[in-house]
Amino acid sequence: MILAATATDDHAEAASAAESDVLDRVFFALSDPVRRAILARLDQGSHLVSELAAPFAISLQAVSRHIHVLADAGLVSQRRSGRISRCSLETGPILAAALWINHYSKYWQGQFDLLAMTLEDIAKQPKTGKEQSP
Repeated sequence: MILAATATDDHAEAASAAESDVLDRVFFALSDPVRRAILARLDQGSHLVSELAAPFAISLQAVSRHIHVLADAGLVSQRRSGRISRCSLETGPILAAALWINHYSKYWQGQFDLLAMTLEDIAKQPKTGKEQSP
């Protein structure tokens, strides 16, 4: 029985390490504004690498490196036909990151609830004829 528990613990640790690695790659990929802009364009549909590079004042090679980081994080898939590469958005890793972030929403949700109560209290206060300046 102890061996079974150890195997289960080892499996859970391995799964946690793998999940952590995925999140690390996703958050690293999302940390750059160029990569976020590429994802925003891909949200509208698949594009050729040259189409994705067009709005940026950086080289095609630099855009390709950004796409490689996104692909490494699982956020982008590429289909190649000869020298032409078409990129598409992959949403699975974004969902994993959103679920991880949502787990911590309890910390800021309390602040939003407190703000809502404070605003309600302010709205219930009787209005005076005089405006107070700060």
